[in-house]
Amino acid sequence: MGHQSISGKVMFDALRDKDCIILAANTRITRGILTGLFRAAKDTDSPVIIELAKSECNQHIGYTGYRPSEFAKVVYKTAEEVGVDIWALHADHTTVKKGDAEEIKDTKELLAEQVDSGFTSFAIDASYLYNFNGKDEYEQLAPNIEVTAELAHYIEEKMGKRSFGLEVEVGEIGKKDASGMVLTTPEEAVVFIRGLKERGVEPQVIAVANGSVHGNIYDKDGNPIPQETIDIGRTKAIAAALRKEGFGVRIAQHGITGTPLPLIAEKFPKGDIIKGNVGTLWQNIAWEVFSVFEPALYKRIYDWTIEKYGKPGKKKEQVFGTDSKNAIKPFFKEIYAVGKNTAKVLEACAYAEALKFFRAFSAEGKSSIVREALKKK
Repeated sequence: MGHQSISGKVMFDALRDKDCIILAANTRITRGILTGLFRAAKDTDSPVIIELAKSECNQHIGYTGYRPSEFAKVVYKTAEEVGVDIWALHADHTTVKKGDAEEIKDTKELLAEQVDSGFTSFAIDASYLYNFNGKDEYEQLAPNIEVTAELAHYIEEKMGKRSFGLEVEVGEIGKKDASGMVLTTPEEAVVFIRGLKERGVEPQVIAVANGSVHGNIYDKDGNPIPQETIDIGRTKAIAAALRKEGFGVRIAQHGITGTPLPLIAEKFPKGDIIKGNVGTLWQNIAWEVFSVFEPALYKRIYDWTIEKYGKPGKKKEQVFGTDSKNAIKPFFKEIYAVGKNTAKVLEACAYAEALKFFRAFSAEGKSSIVREALKKK
């Protein structure tokens, strides 16, 4: 077992209804941060998932400077160095927006590279594909169901007999209409999962639109605000509907960056939510550390972002908070050339933050449950 990424399915199945949430981290910048995350997971015996989204690594639009194969090498090497054993490498948000032949082909090429690189868990996000003219939920969700099933079977084919985790998505995260945030209904979630199961697809996790928004969020005046829009009642209702059907599917909560930890600890329905995605937070930590320990580099990254993405009337802080992720790729070599002291601070900050999340997620000590499940395989 050692430093190998374990199957996401084994992790999800073992911890389903164990009243904990698995931390899923999109590190984006791995320097120091990945080591801190893995150290915290090992020291608290908490399961952890390391993620890389399609938008972060796709050869056409990726902004982290990593291809999946390169990212996987770094993650595997770091896991071995730290000696952490209960972790998984997850392909986050394998997004399909048009669903045409070219996009499907490109997506399959990406999935093939991820499989070959040692990813053991995958999230297919075809939630953009929606038939607005459908007369019922099934017809409306049919495009999403069909593409999700096609890609899931492709992963299954590439993985051979190896087990893997599968996350699917219904309801585009953060989507709004004139009345406000568009939320997934329990009926949509049930119809979606049933449609997949009818096609021989067995996901363990579903991402839903329940009021969360990815990344740092700001008010209308450009001031940073906490992420407190997650609809707990809707989340519980969706989970209850899925349980009633006996699907064995639990919820992945996206967009947690900025959510107050006491809210997570006290209000998040652990057991309904099994996976908690935290991405932009780790990038925020890196920029904060750079601002003190690498001020010249930080200034170049800041100025580049403002010059490229700034707009009249929009606060610079909001521009940087929203668009600085796009600076990672052009500044990749400089970011990964920072000194050992900077790397140590990055590690320490990530370690401390991960400890807080593992506590809020009630994940401490839960790796032992996964370990026992692995012994039975």
